Order: sequence, then C-alpha cells, then structure tokens
Amino acid sequence: MNWFYLILAGVFEIGWPLGLKLSQTMSSKVLGILMAIISMSLSGLFLWLAQKTIPIGTAYAVWTGIGAVGTLFVGIIYFGDSASIWRLLSALLIVVGIVGLKFAQ
Repeated sequence: MNWFYLILAGVFEIGWPLGLKLSQTMSSKVLGILMAIISMSLSGLFLWLAQKTIPIGTAYAVWTGIGAVGTLFVGIIYFGDSASIWRLLSALLIVVGIVGLKFAQ
C-alpha cells in the first residue's frame, strides 16, 4: 500500500507546477494557484504516508522522479515544450533509476 501512496504522491507532485503554469495562462490566476496549493498538500501527505515503510532516500528519489518526468511530459503534450531526443533519453534514465530503486529495496 505504501508504494501506491508514493506513486499517488508523485502524481500530485505533477499537479503543483501544472497549477502554477495554468495560473499564468488562465484569466483567473486564483484557480491555478489553488490547484498548486492543493496538489502540494496532497503530495506531501501521501509522501508522508509512504515513508512509514519505504526508506526516506528511496521515497524522495521516486517522488521527485515521478514529478519531474511527469511534468516534463505534461509540458511536451500540453504546452509545446521541446521533445528532443536528449530530453527524452534523460527522462528515460530517471525512470530507469526509479525502477532500480524499487528493485534494490
């Protein structure tokens, strides 16, 4: 169950930079900022729950990795960010590291 919490924390970690970005593009900045604050809070809560049995270094690396790679793909898909081969290969390395941490536990 704690790995589920950690993955959920990583998904909410994607939500706060997305909320900040949306606050720059929406007519109502408040909704985007509210989304960011709620996502930050839920991300922290689920990370806290996950760390009950997952080592702190593993949990933090997986949490930030999911957030970083997820946000990268949101940027590519919805905001037209660059999808260069080097960015994608770098993201793949992060994913390999996350998988490696899971199996090394």
